[in-house]
Amino acid sequence: MNSKYSGILRGKKVALLMGGPGKERPVSLNSGAAVARALRQLGAEVVEIDVAGRNFSIPEKTDLAFNMIHGTFGEDGELQAILDNLGVPYTGEGEVGSRLAFDKIASKRKFDEASVPNARWEILGLGEKPSIPLPLVAKPPREGSSVGVHIVLKPEELDAALEDCFARDSEVLIEEFVNGRELTVGIVGGAALPVVEIVPKVDFYSYENKYTKGNSDYFCPARLDEATTRSVQAAALAAHRSLGLEVYSRVDVLLDAANKPFVLEVNTIPGMTETSLLPKAAAVLGLDFASLCEEIAGLSLLVKRRP
Repeated sequence: MNSKYSGILRGKKVALLMGGPGKERPVSLNSGAAVARALRQLGAEVVEIDVAGRNFSIPEKTDLAFNMIHGTFGEDGELQAILDNLGVPYTGEGEVGSRLAFDKIASKRKFDEASVPNARWEILGLGEKPSIPLPLVAKPPREGSSVGVHIVLKPEELDAALEDCFARDSEVLIEEFVNGRELTVGIVGGAALPVVEIVPKVDFYSYENKYTKGNSDYFCPARLDEATTRSVQAAALAAHRSLGLEVYSRVDVLLDAANKPFVLEVNTIPGMTETSLLPKAAAVLGLDFASLCEEIAGLSLLVKRRP
């Protein structure tokens, strides 16, 4: 199955942005290397740029910046604002959508406004204690890849979890704990891809379990009946749309024992190695890795950015 935008990158100069200053830098470099190979296979002239912070340069006559910087700086609207000011077309969401999706508190507000199913939540300031009873989840609201996420089961675990979260942000997001199956749904061009089920061998889908080979098993399509699959995809699409996203994302969802979905978060620069979850789901539909990269590029080039 070819991308609808087959051939759109042939002969084009693409600046591949990867690395970044955040904790997800090693993952970004892996994603960037995989995407660079795919873009060259598609006939693009690729310039790989290791971005360490705001002081980076884009080569002259660049047709497209392909953003593969996960987490801080690449996914939070900062990079998008710089590229907008430079007038360089880029992949993925714009500044506003990126900021919204990266900020879990802002996302939660949008989810609630749009009746997207998600766990009960509250915000804590320094020195405050949660009103949501144990078990609960504590997380810094502006980190990616499950960085700093704590599942608090016992009262004696709470203080250390909050201390770690406050070391990363001035606020902490507290959520009611949902004991359920971990799922993720890729959204590309307004369509939901097959659901991926994630089964960590130990604990939850933490940063370590995401990026340590062999720590989790994956099933795509997920082992769900048709009605539940549709329900999970609908929740993911509703979350994507509630944030005003236009190009692509990957939506993380928990499914409880009653088969009710709870949206966790929306990732606007998901992993793009050849074994990452978004490519796994696209492959089930017959869209290979290079064609997925081409689809993302084509959709991005259609988006009207601010002047």
